[in-house]
Amino acid sequence: MFFRLMCLADLEFDYINPYDSASRINFVILPEFITHGVLCLIYLFTGHWVMFLLALPYLYYNVRLYTRNQHLVDVTEIFNQLNWEKKQRLFKLGYLVFLLFITLFWLIYNAMDDDEM
Repeated sequence: MFFRLMCLADLEFDYINPYDSASRINFVILPEFITHGVLCLIYLFTGHWVMFLLALPYLYYNVRLYTRNQHLVDVTEIFNQLNWEKKQRLFKLGYLVFLLFITLFWLIYNAMDDDEM
């Protein structure tokens, strides 16, 4: 996620051409979708229902983008969509950081709870 924000910032400041930026961003989109899907399945199969429900909206959004074929960045429209793409990526990054902190909180909480027994 951070890599894509860096590519968009480089494109905005004209350090990189639109084709290279779009190809770098598009290269990592599908692995991110797959990784998040696997994480949701792990939450589901291990019985972490709250974490699964917190991760489900982001999975739904990714699946919706993929099925509508809107998940890739278009080289010809990247400058017109630059502000929207940056806002979208920042929101996604914030959501993933939120999930990370909740995961770490539950991990530490359960580790402390096991020590008391």
